[in-house]
Amino acid sequence: MWIAITLLIIVLAPIIALIIYFRTAARIGSNPTGERLERIRAQPNYRDGKLYNLEPTDMNMPFTVMLKVMWTMLQGQKGREPQGPLPTVKFDREFWERIPADQVGLCWFGHSCLLIKLDGLTFLTDPVFGERASTFTFAGPRRFPYTERITVEQLPHIDVLLLSHDHYDHLCYETILELVAGKKIGRTIAALGVGAHLAKWDMPADMITEVEWWQQVQAGPVTLTFAPTRHFTGRSMTNRFSTLWGSFVLEGKSKRLYFGADSGYSPTFKELGERFGRFDLAMLECGAYSEYWPLIHMFPEQTAQAAKDLNADVLMPIHWGQFALGLHPWKESIERVTTKAAELDLPLLTPRIGRIITSFDTSVNERWWEEVA
Repeated sequence: MWIAITLLIIVLAPIIALIIYFRTAARIGSNPTGERLERIRAQPNYRDGKLYNLEPTDMNMPFTVMLKVMWTMLQGQKGREPQGPLPTVKFDREFWERIPADQVGLCWFGHSCLLIKLDGLTFLTDPVFGERASTFTFAGPRRFPYTERITVEQLPHIDVLLLSHDHYDHLCYETILELVAGKKIGRTIAALGVGAHLAKWDMPADMITEVEWWQQVQAGPVTLTFAPTRHFTGRSMTNRFSTLWGSFVLEGKSKRLYFGADSGYSPTFKELGERFGRFDLAMLECGAYSEYWPLIHMFPEQTAQAAKDLNADVLMPIHWGQFALGLHPWKESIERVTTKAAELDLPLLTPRIGRIITSFDTSVNERWWEEVA
């Protein structure tokens, strides 16, 4: 009998510990409640207790396939991570602050984190400066080593923080704490429901604006539109699709930019191209794709096509170069999108991580990924 009880404890203890962790760990965040929850329930894409994509998006994965994916990620696969530090550039804050208001500025910090200067305002998108994009501090996708690593302390003042959704590789607990403690942010514009996480992490309520699909918000001279994407949300085991997800259109006096965040290929790209006419630059995801989840992340060839759908003058591939979130080699995505962009006669912008650029002239391109195996 005692053997049976001991075995039962051994089996149940980890499960109980995991349940407690998900209910108490601060980095998990918080579920929407009160008025925030009522806003979510009022959304046209809300039914049966959760939010839905505009297009049917089957995310069911057979248990055997799930085990195969988990085993591959745990075991490691050749080429999924770089063999050495990525050759990056030290961020020049003084140069950034000298960029005049009538000039655009852009700096990519890897994955989906970008610093954008438009009409004198500095925007920061989906910042993740923590060590892991994970539920846990001790396990999960770890950031690639960089020769020059940017920190929150090095950042300039952020006029507007843009948060597309609540996944760990886009919404980082440690980063938000540092931004708030350092008083780095003037204002945050986030997908509806994400404010529940931010409030739990002590971001003042008057700094947070939560937006719905197609809602427009003014930030000084810049008009922001929160547009639908084909994705999902959730930071816990039981709250998938509980908060909204999306992308941002940034319209300045002379430039129109698109920050695509995460999305599977979708008719929305063509709709955006028709609504806004054209984009000077489209920053679109290019990484973490798989045949096992083909509808929520684009394959590189789809990324190039999405830029054409958007009527984008230039495509900048993002969502790569920082974490191994897919099963493919770490630089396969940039190689494939480069090939497809050339086929479509689509200009591609590929600056080195950390380098500040002040135009979308593709002459600044560097094939820096070729320097690392």
